[in-house]
Amino acid sequence: MDDGLVKCLGLEKRFGGVCAVDGVNLSLRRGVFSLLIGPNGSGKSTLINLIAGHYYPDSGRILMDGKDITHLKPHERFGIGLVRTFQTARHFPNLTVLDNILMAAGATEGESIRVAPFRRRWVRRERELVERALQILELVGLEKLRDQPAGKLSGGQMKLLELGRVLMSGARVILMDEPTAGLNPVIAESVLSHIRRLVSELGLAALLVEHRLDLAMKYADRVLAMFNGRLIAEGSPEEVLTIPDVVESYLGEKLS
Repeated sequence: MDDGLVKCLGLEKRFGGVCAVDGVNLSLRRGVFSLLIGPNGSGKSTLINLIAGHYYPDSGRILMDGKDITHLKPHERFGIGLVRTFQTARHFPNLTVLDNILMAAGATEGESIRVAPFRRRWVRRERELVERALQILELVGLEKLRDQPAGKLSGGQMKLLELGRVLMSGARVILMDEPTAGLNPVIAESVLSHIRRLVSELGLAALLVEHRLDLAMKYADRVLAMFNGRLIAEGSPEEVLTIPDVVESYLGEKLS
């Protein structure tokens, strides 16, 4: 049975005479790390932008929890747990690592005029947020850096901080664009390993666009291959690597 948390049904997106996404159907399932591959211009980024709400499809629908979210704005999708990250990690360099995680939870109740007089209530809520943030820092391996300014983190640590901020936001679906960009292979594998473990342990649905297939294939549960706007293959890494259309359109060119 398909327990897809997010489903894309017949998505199509055109830019002038170019069909960037052509009738794509896919499902993102809980606890599954999905890897989206394809040559440049195959439609990967456009598909991610459609799911995240940065573009609206010309036709087709996007469902989350069975509800149509096709025309929700990005911040509305964020509010229901669908979060997109970008190649460049975004953080507040002068704030501590812990404060950066806390910022992802939004304004605390004590900042609300309506709630501020009830000090016991919002102090308890802030304490709960700090405890949760510390747990997340431990999950992503940054607990020892909690008091360090985020601007002093290495590239790999900033990627982990971004992952922590995503978790703090309450994300259930994570769309990631090149999470290992600019990282050396050892650090890149550490980031991918953390993502894989968190997807499994927390029951997240994750879709990653990644060009470093030699690294990412080892951690993916499922691979989706695109070419000329179409989804041409789907399956385990081992299965997809043996499909002639995939080898011809991408893998043979990159890995031969």
